[in-house]
Amino acid sequence: MAPEKKGGEKKGHSAINEIVSKEYTINLFKHIHGVGFKKHTPQALKEIQKTAMKDMRTPDALIDTRLNNVVCAKEIRNTPYHIRVWLSRKHNENEDLPNKLYSLVICVPVTTFKNLQTVNMDEN
Repeated sequence: MAPEKKGGEKKGHSAINEIVSKEYTINLFKHIHGVGFKKHTPQALKEIQKTAMKDMRTPDALIDTRLNNVVCAKEIRNTPYHIRVWLSRKHNENEDLPNKLYSLVICVPVTTFKNLQTVNMDEN
C-alpha cells in the first residue's frame, strides 16, 4: 500500500486546453534520410504531421494545402531539407468529434534558414 499524501489534491488549470501558436523550422532531412526516393515526400508529410501532434499535444493535425504544395513542388524525389512552419492549436467546431483540439500546420515562406529561432506567437 502506498502512503497517502499529506494535504489535499490540487487540481490546477491545464495549459493544454489553451490556444497557442508557434513558428519554427523542421529539419526534414533527418526524417527522410535512408528512405527510398519515391517515398521522400510522403514520409516528409507524415513526419510534419507527427511533429505537429507531438509538439502541440493534440491527437490530430491538419496540414494546409499550401504546405503540401511547397513540399511537393520539386517532385516526389527532391523534397526540401528544411521547412519553416507555423503551428497553432485550435478548438474543434464540431461537437460530435471525440477530440476537442487539433493542430493546424501552415507554411511560412523564408529566404534563408540561418539563425532562425522558435517563436511563440499570439493568435492575432
